[in-house]
Amino acid sequence: MPRLFNFSAGPAVLPESVLAHASQHLLCLGETGVGALEHSHRGDAFAEILASAEARIRRLADVPDDIDVLFLQGGASLQFAMLPANLRGDGQTADYIISGHWSQKAIEAARTNGLVHVAASSEDSGFRRLPDNPVSSTQPAYLHYTSNNTIAGTQFSAPPPAPDNIPLVCDASSDLFSRPLDLNLHDLVYAGVQKNLGPAGLTVVLIRRQRLDRARRTLPAILRYQAHADAGSLYHTPPVFSIFVTELVLRWLEEQGGLQVMAQRNRAQADRLYDRIDASTVLEGLVDREARSLMNVVFSAGSPAADTRFLALCQQAGVVGLRGHRSVGGLRASLYNAQPEAAVDRLLEVIDAFEAETSG
Repeated sequence: MPRLFNFSAGPAVLPESVLAHASQHLLCLGETGVGALEHSHRGDAFAEILASAEARIRRLADVPDDIDVLFLQGGASLQFAMLPANLRGDGQTADYIISGHWSQKAIEAARTNGLVHVAASSEDSGFRRLPDNPVSSTQPAYLHYTSNNTIAGTQFSAPPPAPDNIPLVCDASSDLFSRPLDLNLHDLVYAGVQKNLGPAGLTVVLIRRQRLDRARRTLPAILRYQAHADAGSLYHTPPVFSIFVTELVLRWLEEQGGLQVMAQRNRAQADRLYDRIDASTVLEGLVDREARSLMNVVFSAGSPAADTRFLALCQQAGVVGLRGHRSVGGLRASLYNAQPEAAVDRLLEVIDAFEAETSG
């Protein structure tokens, strides 16, 4: 069966060359005689993969020497809990910028066992815009924001301003490595890799070394950043295959020319789609122009019934994954790093056909 054009918000499309390479090593990884899914995380073969993945991350993102790269499990949702447990001290407040569903989830997790403060929010707009500049609490432990909002379809074009000497923390799950990110401005960046970097099951955490050992001693070791850093991300069995595929994607990103090239490509794809939606007589964008995401284009055909007709036309054309999140409905096209130009071409053809069918 031919591959479909996949616009899913995640797990998302991966480069076909990476999928082909990975499949070749399922039965035997290189000359090891053991398949990629079967290797011990303590063996030399995986040690090389882990070291290569970290080295490529450092090169691609220009990671400062004082930032550790951790390969963890549990997705961004586990980070919602680990972050305050590790960085929020006695009497301190965790400050959050609320820009969508996932930042709401993050503050809910932090609220269960400590003080939180909404430093800024765009909830009053239905998250169609980005929040205003944050206003800090009196004793902030950190300021947290979500760089790209997959459900709302908004994205920070630059990090929000943080007070001097207050750690800036970013959930970059849906746009990490889609563009350059100034890590000198951040103390901690985390991301599930299943959007732009690899398959589900792996979370990358970039944390400044001076923030590693802030957790209470009563916190179990498995929840401490320091424990994972000390063990070189091998405190317990890591997601070996997810790291293997992610290393291949990182290699692919380097071959494409790096993050600046990816940023230009992603913007060009998003501009093509936004321009067509703006020019359409039947489709409408659902996000303020200045807040639009380059990763997740959120739009509608005008009604749930019309959205359903559009999705049916997409299915006929081999285009899948465009149904909006169940909490908001509508339509959503995700344009992650591996999305080929042919997929955008086909989607634009579907829009043309839908517009002609509707107008006729």
